[in-house]
Amino acid sequence: MLMVLFKNYVQATLQEIFEKHLSDALFIWLDSNTKQLEGSSKTENEFSDILKQIRISLLPLWFASGKRSSGCFSELANESVNSIFRLMKVTTTGSINALGDSDLSHLRIRLTEYSKRMDLSGCPQITPMILLLSLLPNTHSFALALRKSIKEAVSNLEQADGSKYQISQGLLPTLSFEAVQEVDISGCLKLHLEVAIECFSKSFPCLRKVKAAYLLNFRTTTLYKLVQKCPLVSEVDITIDMNPLISSQVSVISSTSSSPVIPLAPNRPYIVDHSFSMTYPYHLGPSLANITKLTMEGRSDVCDSDVQYFSKFCVSLCYLNLKGCISLTDVCIANLIRRCTKLHSILVCHTSFGMNSILALCTASRSFSNSLTAKFGKMHLDSLASNLQLLHMGGCKFCSSTAADEASLLELLSQTQMLKSLCLRDTNLVDNALCNFSGSLLEMLDVSNTMISGAALNLVVRANPGLKCLNARGCKNLFWTENKTKGAKFSSSYSCGELLTDLGKTCRLEEIALGWGFSYFSLQDLKPAILSLRAMTVGLGGTLPEDALILLPTICPLLESLVLYFQVISDCTIINMITSLRQLRTLSLCYCLGDISISSFNLSMPSLRKLRLERVTPWMTNNDLVLLTQNCTKLVELALLGCKLLNSDAQCIISRGWPGLISIHLEDCGELTKKGISSLFNCTALEDLLLRHNGPGVQRNFILDAALKLPMLRQVSLDLCDASEGDFDLPDDEDESDRYSLRSVKIARCKSGRCNAGSHFAEVLAKPAHRETLVLVWNSRNLVRTVVKERL
Repeated sequence: MLMVLFKNYVQATLQEIFEKHLSDALFIWLDSNTKQLEGSSKTENEFSDILKQIRISLLPLWFASGKRSSGCFSELANESVNSIFRLMKVTTTGSINALGDSDLSHLRIRLTEYSKRMDLSGCPQITPMILLLSLLPNTHSFALALRKSIKEAVSNLEQADGSKYQISQGLLPTLSFEAVQEVDISGCLKLHLEVAIECFSKSFPCLRKVKAAYLLNFRTTTLYKLVQKCPLVSEVDITIDMNPLISSQVSVISSTSSSPVIPLAPNRPYIVDHSFSMTYPYHLGPSLANITKLTMEGRSDVCDSDVQYFSKFCVSLCYLNLKGCISLTDVCIANLIRRCTKLHSILVCHTSFGMNSILALCTASRSFSNSLTAKFGKMHLDSLASNLQLLHMGGCKFCSSTAADEASLLELLSQTQMLKSLCLRDTNLVDNALCNFSGSLLEMLDVSNTMISGAALNLVVRANPGLKCLNARGCKNLFWTENKTKGAKFSSSYSCGELLTDLGKTCRLEEIALGWGFSYFSLQDLKPAILSLRAMTVGLGGTLPEDALILLPTICPLLESLVLYFQVISDCTIINMITSLRQLRTLSLCYCLGDISISSFNLSMPSLRKLRLERVTPWMTNNDLVLLTQNCTKLVELALLGCKLLNSDAQCIISRGWPGLISIHLEDCGELTKKGISSLFNCTALEDLLLRHNGPGVQRNFILDAALKLPMLRQVSLDLCDASEGDFDLPDDEDESDRYSLRSVKIARCKSGRCNAGSHFAEVLAKPAHRETLVLVWNSRNLVRTVVKERL
């Protein structure tokens, strides 16, 4: 009976079936029917048989790791994690030899003629052999003769000189899956990209979307190869983590860059002359013309010459994400905007986006002037700005000689009447510019950490009744009752309550973040607008008394995310929230005052995925932590700050209770690392790890060990105070094998005498020592070492 149900499920989900989806559905169904299944030997046999249908070697590492804490399926999950690591240890062709004459069906990715997506994200064990095997006819996959063919093909595909990239159709009769339009290989560390692209070109002729996030070796030349081999691809996402060094927020003491650690294209050099023209090995005009959506977020290695080359051909580009591409100049971004006349979505947060780029957006395409002294005239209805639907430019401070002054920003906002999403956080935005915003279609607005007033914001709110997401946190002028802005278009008799009253009357919000001036009365004014609220953040300057926090679940019963900074809380408040908000997935209590105890967390929170407790639980002991693991069983992100009573046993409690954690931040947590770090390595899917001021026992080689034992780890943050030998060994600049996914390492040195100098800070010790942080950032080309004053 169970096998019949299993087959019916597979047949019903042929378009989207992958091991994670199949396993999750089976685990949920079997777990909910455990009582009915008990006591029957026949049912137990079927139970065992149905679990054998799961191809455990192909599960995402984070998923398998998380299931290790599930009583019924922990054994299967452990077997899956071990299998994944076995596959990662062998070489690509060696994986065939290691299997001997065994059945290879458990390594075949589920693909059928109906499959529309192939989702391999989070599977670092996927190798070219596994991909090739999955694209072969099932009748061939078990033949011994075919094993030799697979080995030869993979070997040819991985020639170091890059000269052999073709799959022989005669040697390997690969299948064609014409229904597949989307592929996600994010985090597939063992998958040779050239091999993958060849496979896609042969077996997925209708491929439209490719996502390859968090792969540092996906370079611009790889992108060109992809669009050449798969000419129908229209959407590409090669996101990596943002560089933690944002120039507007740090003071650099010293910075050095290593020689390139990864050749851009083996034996296929390109030449860059003084005018930034570039010669590439591929003819890309027709292929790049199909790209409509390109995401290169975090790609600090992408330079002007790369963008200038493909901008000549990306005539169909509609969506462009350059967030964090700090190596691009304002002139380059402007030229790209000028050439891509179909752009309707632009994300350029934390880039050099400035006056040149704004001129390119605001000037009519037929009459654009290159002069930096060009004056803005009347609105151009045929300008790019007039057709923009999404504009995110947060963190662009508009400084130095290319500064976009108030007039240029004012002109930009006056032309963006079609915008649905606008981000201006951390910019020099003032009232005059915001008051000139001409749109009425906004659904998302982020003006956090700007100098705007509530009166100016209210003008925008009134004109945009469809607003769903508002972030005005950090706006100190938001509730000033007197307007001091010259030339503003509103009365100085403005009342601070008008904004929230109009929000309540006009909008139906899903997300809101406020700080200065937000109070109990503000909550009452907002009530009609936040009945469907799903995410709320109350930041510094906001004050919600206990009776307001108790009312919150009643006013916002659908809340999934709640973040509170500097609020007064109590056990009664927290218990009421936890019992009422059963859909809560994110809970952050940061620097809150009040008398709370473990009673606040002695309740089941089945939906909670992210928990952050900063300076609110100094009393937390190991026993309290155990109770937390029992009540918050599905956590994937944990941050604890100031839990001074924890000791080294807490590591084991965390790794056993939450083996599927992908982010751990532990700071000032007693003696948690005094005896070194070992148990945390059992959280095998970790991507982000911060350990600071938890005891001076962290091994010298910890970073190297963590990078090898935690293949998905991308970010590490430590403090020299915790180094058992006063310093840490760092990964080799030129050896990728000892760091897997590692993108950035931050090592802080505090003012306290507890910190030794460390060899990496030797060159800056001659100066007065403030708080310093050594930051190492890898990209596809090199390693950049920077020492900054700030504690990052």
